[in-house]
Amino acid sequence: MSVARFIADQRTKYAVPVVFTCALLGISLSWFYKWIERAARPDAERGLFTTRAARRDVLDRAVKGMFITKRGLHGSPRLVVDLRAQGWIVSEKAVAASMRRQGLIARKVKRRNGLTVQDKTRAPFPDLIGRNFTADAPNRKWVGDMTEIPTAAGKLYLATVIDLFSRRLIGAATSLHPDADLAKAALTMAVTVRGGVEAIRRDRDHEKVIFHSDRGSTYTAHAYTTLAKDTYGIRQSMGRVGSCFDNSAAEAFFSSLEWEVLSRHQFEDTTQAAAAVMDWCWNFYNTERRHSAADMMSPIDYETTALTPRAA
Repeated sequence: MSVARFIADQRTKYAVPVVFTCALLGISLSWFYKWIERAARPDAERGLFTTRAARRDVLDRAVKGMFITKRGLHGSPRLVVDLRAQGWIVSEKAVAASMRRQGLIARKVKRRNGLTVQDKTRAPFPDLIGRNFTADAPNRKWVGDMTEIPTAAGKLYLATVIDLFSRRLIGAATSLHPDADLAKAALTMAVTVRGGVEAIRRDRDHEKVIFHSDRGSTYTAHAYTTLAKDTYGIRQSMGRVGSCFDNSAAEAFFSSLEWEVLSRHQFEDTTQAAAAVMDWCWNFYNTERRHSAADMMSPIDYETTALTPRAA
C-alpha cells in the first residue's frame, strides 16, 4: 500500500484527520493533495473519476461516515463543525449539498401536545426569567417541563431539568403518570447531579437557584413547592398560560427529542421507550449534540471549556 493511500484510508475508515496523519509521517499536505489529483486524472479507457468528482466522492464518504457516527441526528450546521474538528476545510454549503446527493435527512418535524393543566386554586409564582434564557454560570437558572411519549402499550411521561448556562440536561425522570412525584424526581436528580444541596448553595454568590416552568398543576402542587423551597432552597418561576415562548428553552429540548428520537421509533412498550429516550439524553444530547447556545459544543464540553480557566 502506498503512503498516500494509507493516509486517505485513515481519514475514510477511521476519521483520522489528514493533517494529523501527514504531520505524524512527516509528509506535506500539498504532496498528499497532488497525489489525489494524479490518481483522479480523467482516463476514458479506465473510467477514472475527474479530479472534481473524486474530491466530491471523498467528501461524500466523510459526510456519510460522520452522519452515521452522530446517529443521523446532525444536520449540515453541526456536521460542518464535526468535520472541521477532524481537520477538514469545508463549507456548510458543501456539506449540505453532499447530504442532498446522498439523501441524508437529519430531522423530521413533529408537533407535540401540551400537558399543562393549571390548578386555579393555587397561586402561580412570578416570572423571574422574563424570556432571558441565558446564565453567566452554572446553577443560576434552571428550566423544566414535561412531555408524553406514546407507545403501543400506553403513554410514558418524561420530566426534565436543564441548566441554562450550558443547556445541559441535569435532571430527567420517567413515569406512567404526569404528576408531582415525577416532577420531584427530576428536580431531585438535578440537585444530585450538581453535587447536592450544599454544593448548589456554595456555587451561587447571592441569589438562590431559579427553577422556571409553566403553570402546570404539577409545579404548583404543595408537595413540589415544599421540596423546591424548603428542602433545596430553590426559587420557583413561571411563565404565562398558553405562551410557549415563556419557557422556550425547555420546549426546544422536547422539539429536539421528538425530531431526533420519537419520530424515528415506534415503541412497543414504555420500557423500550424509556431506554431509547434515556440513551439519547445521557449518551448523545449531553455529550455529543452540538448546541448553538453553547458555541456549537456539547453541553458537557461547553461546561468543561468554560469552567477550566476559572478552576485554574
